[in-house]
Amino acid sequence: QVQLVESGGGLVQAGGSLRLSCAASRSIFRFNAMAWYRQAPGKQRELVARISSLSSTNYADSVKGRFTISRDNAKNTVYLQMNSLKPEDTAVYYCNAESRPPYWGQGTQVTVSS
Repeated sequence: QVQLVESGGGLVQAGGSLRLSCAASRSIFRFNAMAWYRQAPGKQRELVARISSLSSTNYADSVKGRFTISRDNAKNTVYLQMNSLKPEDTAVYYCNAESRPPYWGQGTQVTVSS
């Protein structure tokens, strides 16, 4: 078992930045990858960014060039730096650890005002 705790969400104006953190209760190196997902009201949960255990990354097309995912294995923490935020980025953001079964955090709300 592992607990994932997200933090760093909030209200920001369009064009602003936020950094999300996901702190794990155990080593994250044991997982194939860590990821951030988001879910907006009335929409399905979607993958935002993913980072493998070897720090290979991939991003949703909608966030490429604006968001950066990173990891600090020593701190068991994954980050999502979000720049140039847009109103359409408004969603609950969830941290995910790829395993069977997968682990999820409780989510953190990000609201971008226009």
